[in-house]
Amino acid sequence: MMIGRIVALVLMGLVAAGCGGGAKAVPVSGVVTLDGKPLANAHVAFQPEATKGNQNPGVGSYGTTDASGKYTLQTFDNDKPGAVVGTHRVEISIKRAETDDRDPKTRPPLKDLPVKYNRNTELQFKVEPSGSTSANFDLKSQ
Repeated sequence: MMIGRIVALVLMGLVAAGCGGGAKAVPVSGVVTLDGKPLANAHVAFQPEATKGNQNPGVGSYGTTDASGKYTLQTFDNDKPGAVVGTHRVEISIKRAETDDRDPKTRPPLKDLPVKYNRNTELQFKVEPSGSTSANFDLKSQ
């Protein structure tokens, strides 16, 4: 009976650790530019990277840039503000509108960012325990 309780407690601890719920999120925001100009409607995703000592570094975060290229991250875990502390793999892509009723001849063409910023990202950012207001990324179209 006692062994069953111990096993149950150990399993509950492993499940809780596996969910990434224990990692504290800190405030993170910044600006994304493309060729020196603010990039609006960009989806910014931070995914914490595992290390030897921490195979489950926590939940990822995301944000969307406004017209001035500014974004603020929130976690995928109940949309809590911020990102977990540590080094993150960063992906940035253009957020496409679900519908655009404008005439295809008059609406601006959709732009894609180079894959080195999304699928094959080369971007990283280290989130410090104090958070950051300068998680800035200056992207180049070429």
